Amino acid sequence: MAHINSHKLWLALSLSITTTSALASPQAFMSSRSFAMGGTGVAISHPASATMANPAMMAADQHGWSDDFGLTLPSLNARIADEEETVDQIDDIQDVLDQFDSIASGIKNSSTISQQDANSLMRQATDLRDRLVDLDKDTMRANIGLGLALAVPSKTLSVGFFTNANLTATVRGELSNNDRDFLNTLVDAANTQDPDTVKSLVENAAIDQDGNISFDSRGRVLASAVGEFGVSFARQLELSNGQPLQLGLTPKYVELRTFQYTESVSGFEDDEFDGDQYQTEKSGFNVDLGAAYAFGDEQQWNAGIAIKNLIPMELKSAASRPDLSEEVRTLELNPMATIGVAHKSDFHVVTAEVDLTKKEAFGFEDDTQWLALGAEFDVFRFAQLRGGVRYNLASNDDNQGISEETQLTAGIGLNLFGARLDLGALFSDADTGAALELGAAF
Repeated sequence: MAHINSHKLWLALSLSITTTSALASPQAFMSSRSFAMGGTGVAISHPASATMANPAMMAADQHGWSDDFGLTLPSLNARIADEEETVDQIDDIQDVLDQFDSIASGIKNSSTISQQDANSLMRQATDLRDRLVDLDKDTMRANIGLGLALAVPSKTLSVGFFTNANLTATVRGELSNNDRDFLNTLVDAANTQDPDTVKSLVENAAIDQDGNISFDSRGRVLASAVGEFGVSFARQLELSNGQPLQLGLTPKYVELRTFQYTESVSGFEDDEFDGDQYQTEKSGFNVDLGAAYAFGDEQQWNAGIAIKNLIPMELKSAASRPDLSEEVRTLELNPMATIGVAHKSDFHVVTAEVDLTKKEAFGFEDDTQWLALGAEFDVFRFAQLRGGVRYNLASNDDNQGISEETQLTAGIGLNLFGARLDLGALFSDADTGAALELGAAF
């Protein structure tokens, strides 16, 4: 090994989701092992997952049964937060609107209106108003990640290949005050036994392109996706004190995409958000750096740092509906630095890490900056029990979407003759998530 002084130290993979959701800036991809251990990985990654978490860890000391080859094929994780069942709310509102339009059309086309007709419209208007009020600011978020990786670790020169894609999604409903005022006026006129006023309101209301009463309350879709394809390199160096230092480099090709779709609740279609007029895209080259350092009498401690996306990138969204207050937004892919420390043995790993930089959200959710703890207990190499917790350090006092606060994770790994299956689960006040990964290591 070389001696140095201690002071010198997609092909984008695309994902498509057909759902009424708006996507925020995606989090970095994580393996199922990392998912189950609170999102940690900078100081504990195995070779295949190191290509995406910290390339330096490919050259770090691993278990003898996993230091020659690593394969992930594939790794999938997903999270969803939808306490208010926002998507179902929009579908139900569209059903109520159909009934409202049918009654209103009958009243408008009739020469007279009875109190019974006014009462029927009042019931539908009341139902519609209450549903729109309940929908206001309700948000759903979905996160999906998919990755593949191959690594050939070595102390002299480790090489790895990977590709992954990440999306983060939220759907948001927004009430128009004009809609609420109009529906309140209709209800009040019917309640005061004034059917002529009800008919006048219906006849003079603004009409949409289908000839129905126009409503401005809307559903919003914001979406962003980040796809990566890269090659990772790592090498181990020996310091003057005899301790090993690993350095890693990952040049990669990155593709950014945004989707922005805003439509009135009456015309909202969940399969239209990815139309060409609603999306933008941009691609370019970027680079990740990593370092890891083993120390202690038996090198039982490991410290790591990863800096991802050294070259800042940004992409503006499309804004096709300014009449519905749709604004251009900017997806930013900025440098992200994370440090971690781990204590390890043949039978356990305990690790802690923290993001040194904040990741700003693109859609209706929190910014994130994670402080995480994770642990793994090995059962004679054939099974691993995992757990973790992470807490969001970013200040989000003005958040108006789904919050990111404390998340608990757990999982299990199973190994048989080099083949492995990793499962993970995530729980919080808002989120439920799961991860699945197939691979091999020997």
